[in-house]
Amino acid sequence: MDYQDIILEKKDGIVTLTLNRPEKMNSISNRMREELMDAFSRIETDDNLKVLILTGAGERAFCTGADLAGKKIEPSRHERIKPMGWIGETLHRFPKPVIAAINGVTAGAGVAFVMLSDIRICSENARFGFVYIRRGLVPDCGSTYLLPRLVGMAKALELMWTGDFIDAREAERIGFVNSVVPKEDLIGEATKLALRLASGPSIAIELIKLAVRKGMENTYENQLDFESRAQQLCMTTDDFKEGVQSFLEKRDPRFTGS
Repeated sequence: MDYQDIILEKKDGIVTLTLNRPEKMNSISNRMREELMDAFSRIETDDNLKVLILTGAGERAFCTGADLAGKKIEPSRHERIKPMGWIGETLHRFPKPVIAAINGVTAGAGVAFVMLSDIRICSENARFGFVYIRRGLVPDCGSTYLLPRLVGMAKALELMWTGDFIDAREAERIGFVNSVVPKEDLIGEATKLALRLASGPSIAIELIKLAVRKGMENTYENQLDFESRAQQLCMTTDDFKEGVQSFLEKRDPRFTGS
């Protein structure tokens, strides 16, 4: 597929996916939705790509949600059957590390994309708002599931009931984002972390992500069982052997992701 509303850049095991509609505040068009689904599928199955950075074009916005003013297309049978905001499901089960580099205003489904990312780094001019209430709507893309787990139920209800925007520092204070950096350092900081993850033991990293997600719902006993199975799998990898050998040789490990 030739992409028009997104840009993919691949380097050193990292793929940067840029939402590319800056003139529309990177709002999600029908075409962007299709391109995102295709891109996520391709990235997931490419063993050479270890980490995904998700960002927006321009300095004004990361993503302001669905393009309500855009041309409407009759939904397909698949879209009619799927839950509202079903694109979030694909990102939620995405196995590789996802770093959101949030470059500006983020609202609606754009905030869900941020929450569905594993690490959230934002620039000082970022702002976040659950504006659904202003349209008489309920947050979708799993926002009502994700936000209470990040900031607690009381704060989640406050943000969703009021639709008020919060700035970057408040987002950091309540634990919504990991860190705030100057706008000129945003991609550099995201890339620095991505490079560190891309050079790590990929199988263990993906299993850690899966374990943490399962741990949000599992009982303690079920989680112990999952960890045991994951550990046994890791012990069959070349990276485990390298980790042990590098420890014995008192040097940094050189992981290959296998």
